[in-house]
Amino acid sequence: MREIDAIIPLIDALPDLVILVRRDGVVLGHFGGRGVGTLAPAKFSEGEQVDRIWPQAVAAIVKQYVRKAIALRATLDGRFTDGLHHFEMRVSALRPDRAICVIRAALKEDACEGAWLSAVPNRRLRLVRRGYLRRCRDTLASAAIRERPASIAVIELDGVGDIARIVDPKVAEQVLSAALERLPPESPGGTDDSPAWHVGRLSEHLLALVMETGDRDQIQACVARICSSLRDPIAIGDATFHLAAYAGVAVLCQDAPTPQALLDMARTAVAEARQAETTRVQFYTDTMRLRSLARLDIATELRDAIANQDIGLRYVGRYELATGRLVAWVGYLCWLHPLRGEVAPAEFLRVAEATGNALELSRAMLRRVREDFLALTPELDADVRISFGALRTHLLDEAFVDDIGRLLADGVVPADRLELRIAEHSFVAMNSGVLDRLRRLNLRLVVDEVGRGMGSFARLAGAPVWGLQLDRAWVTTLRSDEVALKVCRAGFGAATALGLTPIAIGVDDSDLHQALLDLGCGYGSGDFYHGSGASKVDTLRTAPPGLRSIGARAAGRKPI
Repeated sequence: MREIDAIIPLIDALPDLVILVRRDGVVLGHFGGRGVGTLAPAKFSEGEQVDRIWPQAVAAIVKQYVRKAIALRATLDGRFTDGLHHFEMRVSALRPDRAICVIRAALKEDACEGAWLSAVPNRRLRLVRRGYLRRCRDTLASAAIRERPASIAVIELDGVGDIARIVDPKVAEQVLSAALERLPPESPGGTDDSPAWHVGRLSEHLLALVMETGDRDQIQACVARICSSLRDPIAIGDATFHLAAYAGVAVLCQDAPTPQALLDMARTAVAEARQAETTRVQFYTDTMRLRSLARLDIATELRDAIANQDIGLRYVGRYELATGRLVAWVGYLCWLHPLRGEVAPAEFLRVAEATGNALELSRAMLRRVREDFLALTPELDADVRISFGALRTHLLDEAFVDDIGRLLADGVVPADRLELRIAEHSFVAMNSGVLDRLRRLNLRLVVDEVGRGMGSFARLAGAPVWGLQLDRAWVTTLRSDEVALKVCRAGFGAATALGLTPIAIGVDDSDLHQALLDLGCGYGSGDFYHGSGASKVDTLRTAPPGLRSIGARAAGRKPI
C-alpha cells in the first residue's frame, strides 16, 4: 500500500476512486470512491480481479488502459460509460507490472458543455465548443488502445465568419443553428451499413465528425450526407444564406497513430478541399503536406510576381445564350510562373489575403485592364465590354472608387464599356454610398458568385446592379443535383423578378446550354463557346510581359 499512500497528497478531489491495478487486472489496493456512483465498491478486497467487481465492458477498458500505460511507460487519459453514467480515467504506469488508476464521475457541466450533439430536439441550439476537443481526443485514444478502427472528419463551414463580421454575430449563430438542426440523426450505435458517429464544434466554423470505422466507402457516404444537409439554403428574414461545406478526413493508424496528429491531418485535408473549392470529401495524403509547404514558397514569391507583372488576366467570352453573340470579355487572374507553369488562382489568392498583398494585386490588375483594352479594341464590336472582378480587400478599401475613376479619366476605357464584378459576400458588405458613387460613374455592376455566400433581395432591389452571375458550382451540377437545380431556378427567377440580368458560368456543353435557356438564363460563358469547332470561340489570354500573347484574335468571330 505504500504506492497508494505516496499519491494521496496528489489527489485533488477526495471522492475520486484511486486503485492500484496489476497488469493482469488484479486490484492491489484502493482509496476513495464515494463520488463515482455505480463504480463505487462496497467492499474492495485486495487480490480480486476487476472483472469480479465491475461489469465486463468497464473492466475490459480498465485493463486495456493499464496494459497500454505499462507498455508505453506513460500516462493515458480516457473516458467511458456505464449505462447512463459517464466517467473520466487517468492511468499512470508505476512499475513494470502495475499502474495507478484515478477514476472520477464526469462533471455535469462538462456533459452539457462537451459539444457533443444530443439526439434530444433543440439541444443543438445550445451547442458550445468548450470541452469537445478533449472529448474528441479521448474517443480516438480509446479506439487506438482498444485497437478499434476510427476516423475523424473536419468540416469547414465557409460563410459563417463572413456573416458574423458583415451582418451580425447573432445572425451567424442563427444560421449555424438552422444548419445543425438539419443534420441527420446521430448514430451512436452504428449499423452494418453506417458507422457509429458523433459530431461537435471545434470553432465558430469548424465541425469535427468522429466515426467508428476505417472503411473509406462508409466514411465517404457518411460525411457526404452530412455536408449535403449543411449546404441547403437558409432563409433568415429577407436574406438567404448559403454555407459551403468542405470536408477532410484522416484515418486512425493509417494516417496517424495519435489523436492530435489525426486532427492535424484532417485539418490539412480540409484545407486542401477548401483550396480546390471542391465539394468532394478529401482524404489525407502525404502529398497534401508537401503542397502546404509549397504554398509557403508561393507567399515569398507573390510580392515579386506583382512587382514584376508576372500576374495577368485571362479573358473568357460571355455570350448571349439565345443567339451566340459575344457581349463581354470577362477577366480572371492568371499567374504564369517561370518554373511552376500556370498557378491556379485558388492557390495564391488566399495567400495574398493572408500576407496583405491582395490590395496591391487588385490595383495592379486594374491597371492591366487599361492595357488589355487597348490591345483588344481593334477586335471588339462597339458594344462588347471588358469585365473586371476586384478583390474583396480592394472593394472595401476607401480609395476603391478613386482607383476606378483614375482608370476612366483618360478615356481609353469608356465607362459604358467597363463592367465591374462584385462577389456576393463583398456586395453585402459594401457601403451604399460607395455603390451610389460607382453608379454615377456610369459603369455596369454585376453581382458575381451568387449562391455561394449570402444574399439580400431588399439590397439587390435598391442597388444599381445590372446582372446576377450564379456561382459555377451550382450551374455545372444542376442536371445531377436536385438542390443545385432549385438554387439555379430560384437565382434566375429572383434576378428576373428584380429586373436584373441572369448570367451563368460553366456552360460546358450543349445540354447544359439548353437547360439554362429553359430556366430563363440570358447570358453565359464556358467551354461550349470556346475550343475547337466552327461554333465555338477560343479563350483569350493576356500573359505577363515577355510571355504575353493576345492569342488567336478570335474575338471577332461569333458562334454560328
